[in-house]
Amino acid sequence: MKAKALIFSLLLVTSTIYSQKSLIQSGPMVGYSQMMESVVWIQTNESADVKMNYWLKGDSSLKMNSELITTKKQTAFTAKLLADDVKPGNTYEYEIVVNGRTVDFDYPLEFQTQKLWQWRGDAPDFEFVIGSCFYVNEPDYDRPGKGYGSEYEIVQSIHEKNPDFMIWLGDNIYLREVDWNSRTGILHRNTHTRSLPELQPLLASTHHYAIWDDHDFGPNNSNRSFWAKDLTLEAFELFWANPSFGVNGNPGITTYFEWADCEFFLLDNRYYRSPQYRKNTEREIFGEEQIEWLIDALSSSSAPFKFVAMGSQFLNPYVGYENYSTYSAEREKLLNLIEEAGITGVIFFSGDRHLSEISKLERYGTYPLYDITISSLTAGSNTWPPEANYYRVDGTLTQKHNFAMLKVTGPRKNRLLTIKDYDKDGNELWKFEINENDLK
Repeated sequence: MKAKALIFSLLLVTSTIYSQKSLIQSGPMVGYSQMMESVVWIQTNESADVKMNYWLKGDSSLKMNSELITTKKQTAFTAKLLADDVKPGNTYEYEIVVNGRTVDFDYPLEFQTQKLWQWRGDAPDFEFVIGSCFYVNEPDYDRPGKGYGSEYEIVQSIHEKNPDFMIWLGDNIYLREVDWNSRTGILHRNTHTRSLPELQPLLASTHHYAIWDDHDFGPNNSNRSFWAKDLTLEAFELFWANPSFGVNGNPGITTYFEWADCEFFLLDNRYYRSPQYRKNTEREIFGEEQIEWLIDALSSSSAPFKFVAMGSQFLNPYVGYENYSTYSAEREKLLNLIEEAGITGVIFFSGDRHLSEISKLERYGTYPLYDITISSLTAGSNTWPPEANYYRVDGTLTQKHNFAMLKVTGPRKNRLLTIKDYDKDGNELWKFEINENDLK
């Protein structure tokens, strides 16, 4: 009888643990990292009480915990669990507790806080990944024929590189016709993409930041006229754990963060974008207020590398598709403002094109500008002959699924940025280096 009772108890415990894990729809995902706090995002599939316990890696004798949050349907059953009892420069392990029960995962759950290095020594080295265009098939709602998404193993290859963080450069989901005209459809698409099984280990132990482009903002090539942009903005805020959303109290996804001695400016190229073919108005992508904020922030920065992320290509001179050359007046304005303000160290990130390349703009009397375009992660690759981008750096064109790992290394005043592009299996395709002194 005792043996039967013990077996029954073990079965009951196992069943309870499984039941709690079955309530998790997607995540956990590690969001932004600061010196004194970090955040972990999670989504359940029904209302549940969730919290996070966390501790210094390797020492679970003292556990801290986040506040308990009850997930609700009205917010897509998502929660952002704040770790605010942390110290700079540490790695923490964490666990997720659902309805009072700890959930087991078969991959590491970790986050880190940034190091307090100022006035103490050189800034730490770090590595991060950039990529864009993440399509996950759903045959019931996709166009007939072969699925547009493939080779999901790329996210496992990224996970194996163990970056400190990842920046998603837009088209992180692909809203379909069935999605974009209702809040239900928009939340469904975000949920479906985020729930991809291959993605979960990467989410759980790498910090994530994001911008959007047309497909996570609305229909293809959408702009400020999209009637449901406030719904897609709401979804973006629910599903990403960026440090902030918008500037100067205005709606949007624009945000900023620091990592070591570098600064990152994540821009919104959709919410204020004028229609591409409207003739009787000033044509803009970012708008006056966002550009002024950017120039103010860049002018105030002493970072060796100032990374500016936007959904569309900035430097490609070809007038076509949705790159910035089709909005030439605002593009020239931004270029002139950067030069007139004497801002050093600017490098652009972009996605969108379903191909990867580095564009280099030589400028008379000052340093060259670079635009690092990385696309696509899983969406269909652009395999037709590329347009004549005469700013393209030889050897950097990639026309298959890929991601880029960027590493910042070296002592103060001699920091080196190394960019390596990888295929879906993590094999190196090309490498390019930029020293901070080349951007002065």
